[in-house]
Amino acid sequence: MREYSRPASSAVADHENAVLSVFAHAQSTPGLVVFSRPEASGWVDVTAEDFAALVTGVAKGLIVAGVGEGDRVALLSSTRFEWTLLDYAIWACGGVSVPIYDSSSPDQIRWILEDSGATVAIVETPEHARHVDTGAPDTPSRVFTVDEDAVGTLITEGRDIEDSEVFRRVVALTANDLASLVYTSGTTGRPKGCVLSHRNLLAEVRALTSAPVGAVARPGHRALTFLPLAHVLARAVSMAMFEAGVTQAHWSDFSSITHEFERFRPHTILGVPRVFEKIREGAARSAAARGGFARRMFAFAERTAVRYSRSEDEGGPSALLRLQRAVADRLVYRKLRGALGGDCWWAISGGGALSEELGHFFRGLGVPVYEGYGLTESTAAHTVNGPGEQKIGTVGPPLAGNAVRIADDGEIELRGPVVFEGYWRNRKATEAAFDDGWFRTGDLGELDDDGYLTVTGRKKDLIVTAGGKNISPGPLEDRMRGHELVSHAVVIGDGRPFVGALLALDPVPFGKWKQAHDKPESATPDDLADDPDLRAELQSVIDDANTTVSHAESVKKFAVLGRDLTEEDGDLTVTGKVKRNVVTAHFAALIDGIYTGDKAQA
Repeated sequence: MREYSRPASSAVADHENAVLSVFAHAQSTPGLVVFSRPEASGWVDVTAEDFAALVTGVAKGLIVAGVGEGDRVALLSSTRFEWTLLDYAIWACGGVSVPIYDSSSPDQIRWILEDSGATVAIVETPEHARHVDTGAPDTPSRVFTVDEDAVGTLITEGRDIEDSEVFRRVVALTANDLASLVYTSGTTGRPKGCVLSHRNLLAEVRALTSAPVGAVARPGHRALTFLPLAHVLARAVSMAMFEAGVTQAHWSDFSSITHEFERFRPHTILGVPRVFEKIREGAARSAAARGGFARRMFAFAERTAVRYSRSEDEGGPSALLRLQRAVADRLVYRKLRGALGGDCWWAISGGGALSEELGHFFRGLGVPVYEGYGLTESTAAHTVNGPGEQKIGTVGPPLAGNAVRIADDGEIELRGPVVFEGYWRNRKATEAAFDDGWFRTGDLGELDDDGYLTVTGRKKDLIVTAGGKNISPGPLEDRMRGHELVSHAVVIGDGRPFVGALLALDPVPFGKWKQAHDKPESATPDDLADDPDLRAELQSVIDDANTTVSHAESVKKFAVLGRDLTEEDGDLTVTGKVKRNVVTAHFAALIDGIYTGDKAQA
């Protein structure tokens, strides 16, 4: 058993809570711009004083709506300014926020509303409102819709409540009070509600801002929040930015996010690995479309970035490598940094594994991506890399005040003030989740002598072949997903004679590939599943992934899926994680074909 801990930089006092910063900012720096709201004419500033007045007004409306101290309020919306405003207002009236993803199915929405016992629901659209049954027992008595001016309605309804009632409720909140029920995305079974206290949230916020990666969180700096705020990572980082006085903007349409980077010019970006994969793939496709010199130049620049970054861990770059990087910077890197807004110091990645190659690529071009690790149960990040303490391929050391240990069976276990109190109304699951005060993550990992954590797989995902070989599919899948054609990769082989893989194609690169290889525009992945050119391309993906494992662990055969994996089809969680049991059930016949030879080929 191996363990590593870091001392706390500051403690959370018993009288503190997550909403006090709203009124502290308004009192000390009323003119500080804490948010920018997107309007047709551009970004509109919201000062600390403005925001405190809005929070107070909405909180009074929630009091009139019947929200008492400790009552749960469901918040179902995409990422937008109103999400953050409503979150703080729920706390300001003494309530408990229950985030729900805007992409959740009706069954998921109903389950969370019923399990949490939410008394009021705030949803984004009329469509969402139709999924809320206000007539059934233990369901919300009121539903407010953001797109139908929920904020204005609440402010109007609460106009006769004195501000002092809100302030009384704010100061009555303690660090140990329940702040939020955040439901896990649920790769298996129904989502469980994680009980997060105000202490958990504040401990996370302060650990982030005191870490080296938190150096970017300063008044006057800008951050663009585009990941779902229902996800604990985006929410915790957004809270840390607010507490530090950073100007934040919100955007939920990922298809136009690059334009918003250029428009808002953020100093830092929070993303999941797929965000950074898409940025790199987009640049590669653009270069390939221009052909000739552009394509060769991008390939040179990518190799140079990776080599330059690796050299920083191996004694520094040579004079020739510095010259090559200067050329690549002038022709390629500046444009890529411009696509991120031009002012981005660094990015943060969580929610999944970032490939080492991609990590070196971004560091080499001048925008390092600092990878971290955590779960809903640890109130987001528990470990994180940062400037001056980055080891690419790891997820960094523990944040201040927290500890990590590796159990005898290789499982990662966590302890510290960010670790949740348990699962809502589920004592059995809570007891099973802890070992003498340490939270069992279900992930497998390794700790080096400096306390840097490397995640090597997931206990429940371990594949045991018929020959008894234990294989963690995560690293192989991450490597395969790094190819622009591959949207998702699922390694299989449990109880089978060898390891196989299912490959889902990314529709946009697949369309480009068909055009470049003279394939019919209308051809589907199913139509080309046995096409020699496509299989040769994908075999190179398999071969590359196999270089990272032993022969016994390598993928021997693969099959092309007829469609991409989606949340709508039940293949993915709302955070994009593959539901392995669902995928293997959906494609059982195709998997059988891999092992009988009826469908897939080596």
